[in-house]
Amino acid sequence: MRVLKHREFAHRYLSFFSVLLAGICLLIPLPAAEKPDTQPTLAASKLESNKQNWFSFRNGNLQQGVSKTTLPDELELLWEHPSSDGIASTAAIVGDHVYMAGLNGYVECLDLKTGRSVWKYRSIENPDPKEFAPGFKSSPLVTEKGVYLGDEDGIFHAIDRKTGKKLWTFQTDAEIISSANVVNGKLLFGGYDNNLYCLHEADGSLAWKFMTDGYVNCSPAIVDNFTFVTGCDEQLRVIDINTGKQHSQMPLETYLIASPALVGDNLYVGTYASEIISVNWKKQKVEWRYKDPKKEFPYHSSAAVTDEYVVAGGRDKQIHCVERKTGKGVWKFGTRGRVDSSPVILGNRVFVGSSDGNLYELDLKTGKTLWKKNLGKDITASPAIGSGHLIIGTESRNGALYCFGKK
Repeated sequence: MRVLKHREFAHRYLSFFSVLLAGICLLIPLPAAEKPDTQPTLAASKLESNKQNWFSFRNGNLQQGVSKTTLPDELELLWEHPSSDGIASTAAIVGDHVYMAGLNGYVECLDLKTGRSVWKYRSIENPDPKEFAPGFKSSPLVTEKGVYLGDEDGIFHAIDRKTGKKLWTFQTDAEIISSANVVNGKLLFGGYDNNLYCLHEADGSLAWKFMTDGYVNCSPAIVDNFTFVTGCDEQLRVIDINTGKQHSQMPLETYLIASPALVGDNLYVGTYASEIISVNWKKQKVEWRYKDPKKEFPYHSSAAVTDEYVVAGGRDKQIHCVERKTGKGVWKFGTRGRVDSSPVILGNRVFVGSSDGNLYELDLKTGKTLWKKNLGKDITASPAIGSGHLIIGTESRNGALYCFGKK
């Protein structure tokens, strides 16, 4: 998960106490070379089954950060779309459209080929001209019908995917940074009011909420009707999606800020204790810990995971790759800024941004630079890769959304 700079000295420090809401989710069968799981699959949506789409923050409830589309060997800038206060969230790509959310309080649907606006939705109608409209830090989740995300004022929005009109809203008691996931018509997300929420997608009514002991700013993952919460109480809590009741918990001995990625029975996530850990949630056991021997900085970047590797960015200005099964370090790549952007893996290529302003493409096996593009402003947002295009935004004021592909 990325750390966000808009409004807020306070939020930088609140993030220290953020809760990572974690879980394991839908398994979609994948090609053997990248097959990460063998668990039973819950009914997948049409959008999720289409490998050309990137429909949520980490592109699926397992949150593995892996794309199945194709990209040209050499990326070219196709268009850029301005955003006055910048972009800290990850875009969604569904079919021929891009869905973006800005810190200026707008959600926009753009034409993927041209970058032209199809519709625009604002977080609040007729806001006070002397004040900001509540911005969006959470990434949009796109389903067959709607676009779903929360804002800085704690309102969760449901927007018609085709028209941009409001479907419904749901009021919480504090800011929402958590990006939603969906399963069987239920939307799951967390809030800074310490709650994990489950809403009915059809009308926004509350199915249940679960109170934790701290902020929930991470994205809930889902598997076998369970979702997971971790955070400032240093506990991994397993919640039954059907009832909203706690199934089990285990101590983790550290705060977590990033959202986890899941393979099989294991959860992979970077921690505030400067580690990447592998947790077997069924055995309630930490199976390995990776730590840089020379630098101690927290991880805000959410890991991307394949059958062989775990890749995550650190606030030590490095991108780390470790063996998934052992936790042994494979390579490190140094940048000139913090890496809060969450990597995306496409075949043997890794794409990730840095606060040094560069979008990097690295070789998954060696960590060598294959390509980079300087966008001139901080990148804390994560790439979205779908339909043969890569989309990423810059966070600083007068930022923009950039689209790369083949001309």
